[in-house]
Amino acid sequence: MSTFRSPFRSPLFWRLLISVCIANLLVLMLGGLLTRSFIAYSMQQDFDWAAMAQAANDAYETGGASGLDTWVRQERGDGVDATLFENGEPLRDIRLPPSIRHLLPDWLSSGQNIALHPYPGLYIAVQNVTGSDGHARQLVAVSSSRTRIPPRTRGNILIGVQLALSLLMIGAIGWWVARSVARPVEVMRTATRKMASGEFTTRVEKRWSSKHDELGQLARDFNGMAERIQILVAHDRGVLQDLSHELRSPLARLHLILDLAQHSSDPQDAAAHFQRAEQEIARMDRMTAEMLALSRLEGGLPGMERESVDLLALVADRVAAARIDAQARNIGLQLADEGPVTVDGSSILLERALDNVISNAIKFSPPDGVVQIHVSKAQQQVQVRVRDHGPGVPEEERHLLFRPFFRGTNAAQAGGHGLGLAIVQRVMQVHGGDVDAQNGADDGLEVTLRLPLHVAPESA
Repeated sequence: MSTFRSPFRSPLFWRLLISVCIANLLVLMLGGLLTRSFIAYSMQQDFDWAAMAQAANDAYETGGASGLDTWVRQERGDGVDATLFENGEPLRDIRLPPSIRHLLPDWLSSGQNIALHPYPGLYIAVQNVTGSDGHARQLVAVSSSRTRIPPRTRGNILIGVQLALSLLMIGAIGWWVARSVARPVEVMRTATRKMASGEFTTRVEKRWSSKHDELGQLARDFNGMAERIQILVAHDRGVLQDLSHELRSPLARLHLILDLAQHSSDPQDAAAHFQRAEQEIARMDRMTAEMLALSRLEGGLPGMERESVDLLALVADRVAAARIDAQARNIGLQLADEGPVTVDGSSILLERALDNVISNAIKFSPPDGVVQIHVSKAQQQVQVRVRDHGPGVPEEERHLLFRPFFRGTNAAQAGGHGLGLAIVQRVMQVHGGDVDAQNGADDGLEVTLRLPLHVAPESA
């Protein structure tokens, strides 16, 4: 059953959310900055004070006071507060900064044109103009960044800039986020296609699988799956190749035996041939069963039920079961232990592993020999050592003992297919343990099985 995972625990969720928040924050900051810069830039234009003074004088001469009022309102709408002075008196009121109000009489009496920019965003001008009636007048004008652009125009500019920046910034960050998501997905899609076409060595590159989000986890899971599939395919191919090679000899013998039985005129000879044929068929059946068991173990045993197993009792039971074969060859079995031990695992699989190791020791023991089995604890592990006194294994072949279908130079004296120890090794691996084999100091072979001890759950 799938379990629901909260999106708030998802690194990818937080990356997308934080990206959107950063995009909006950058839009607000850059929008305000550029809007202020635009307004300040609009104020840095050169004013044509002479033309403005002439326009004000024409409006006054044409329309009188009402004409000048109209012109003043129009200029205020454009962000400039201006009026005409005549004989030192304003023809219409003007709002002047207090810091320069006391300087205005001196400027007017000087008869000079004055244009000041005392600090950013503030412009002050005094411009002389002579009317058609010969009267001298002065234009006094003040403009600041806050009034240079009308409020409605300034709002429209701000909205336009914010909209343009929003589209640009969200588009850029959205493209980056989409690219960061789409690229690993495309990489994994390509890797999946390669796997489907039979390229089992395909892996997602580390630059994608090392990421700490769902896509990185997906890439790591894909690599784990691909590695597992490659191992299983290689193993199955190897098993099939080895099995086909191993079956050739019994099949050839079976064909020859049946041919001899078919052409035999003596019923007793024919019966003997059929009995040998049954033996060959049984041998091939055992070989096939062991190969299937090994393949199932290599598959990882999904769903294997684990239980608490009394390993000492299990070993004692398998020793008792093996006494029949041992007594038939006059071989003794000695069991020694250091007290009860418990492990977690499958009793059926552990039983099979013990049977294989003990039966191998019996096969290779000389007549009247002894097989020693010792169960002990060591560093949170259980060790089961099975020692025979047979010919042992040549040192150069020892590392091949656990390879499927391997039969050493000393295997001629015993039957088998070379699958028993391979099954033992896999059983140990699925239980979190291991197995190794060492030649004895004088003779024989000692196989050691190691399993982790059972850990009792802590009481509440």
